Amino acid sequence: MSELRNKTVVVAMSGGVDSSVTALLLQQQGYEVVGLTGKMVNTDAADLVVENAKKVCEKLGIKHFICDVTEKFSKEVIEYFENEYASGRTPNPCIACNKFIKWGELFDYAINDLNADYFATGHYADIRCENGVYKLYPAKDEHKDQLYFLYRLGQKQLSKTLFPLYHYKKEEVRQLAYDYDLPPKSSKESQDICFIQKPMTTKKYLVDKFGVKKGDFIDILTGKKWGEHQGFYQYTIGQRKGIGIAAPYPLYVIDIDAQNNIVYVGREEDNYKTNLVIKDLNLTYVPEAIEFDAWVKIRYNMDYKKAHVRIFENFANIDFVEPVNSITAGQAGVIYDINDRHLIGGGFVSK
Repeated sequence: MSELRNKTVVVAMSGGVDSSVTALLLQQQGYEVVGLTGKMVNTDAADLVVENAKKVCEKLGIKHFICDVTEKFSKEVIEYFENEYASGRTPNPCIACNKFIKWGELFDYAINDLNADYFATGHYADIRCENGVYKLYPAKDEHKDQLYFLYRLGQKQLSKTLFPLYHYKKEEVRQLAYDYDLPPKSSKESQDICFIQKPMTTKKYLVDKFGVKKGDFIDILTGKKWGEHQGFYQYTIGQRKGIGIAAPYPLYVIDIDAQNNIVYVGREEDNYKTNLVIKDLNLTYVPEAIEFDAWVKIRYNMDYKKAHVRIFENFANIDFVEPVNSITAGQAGVIYDINDRHLIGGGFVSK
């Protein structure tokens, strides 16, 4: 432990259980721990995040810094989120936040301004260095494994990042918060989209942003008009609930034409495809081959699907062994090693 006493690690603190226990564990390991909280938006909820993180740092007896990232967050996360929906795609703001905010603004502030040796977060993932190459492996808790959201990290970030929660299960982390009486010990899981606070919903947020835009539900195969909707941006590929059409069989959203405000619907079997292209490709490391078999996910909460991957300069072509449903433009397509499921890279599903 003595060799760690001169090593400083800055922990991204949200005031929640995971980041709080992350700071605790690193402190116990002998690091000099510093808390850093990014203020994402100018709201009461954001102020509460800062205040909660401050309380945790006081409990642990560590320094706490605040980094105002509101301008960057607005441009790279909120504007991206809105523009993707306006274009008929379904965004993933957490992935954008990880790249531009956590491993952008906060990482740079920690390493360059606070002179930290490492940056740490409460993500559930395992970083291993193999022959000088850093790779991301699944965490012990398969229900919390977060490799999907981390595919845009590269060697620079991974070489200076620590994920101490990788070998814990969520219930074990929460128990540690109770055992050490950390302030967020009884807090609930944070919601997915941090800038949309209850009672606001994503749908209401988008309606407030874009207004009501009446358009048609059209059958993807026959061209039949099934009814009218209130705005294409309220729907996503594969959606069944909330369509509101009386039909002799369940209807699913199959495609979205943002330019003409058309939502195409069809039967469940119309929603399966065997091929996709992911653009804006980011590889965590350079793989040995440019064509290989792999596991692929096109959503966070889905099973791994076996596929054949061909890597090109800035995109990848993916052919699934079996058809996959609800391939959604704008979501992430993430590639994992066929043998041990470590992260290879990913990109955005192209339309």
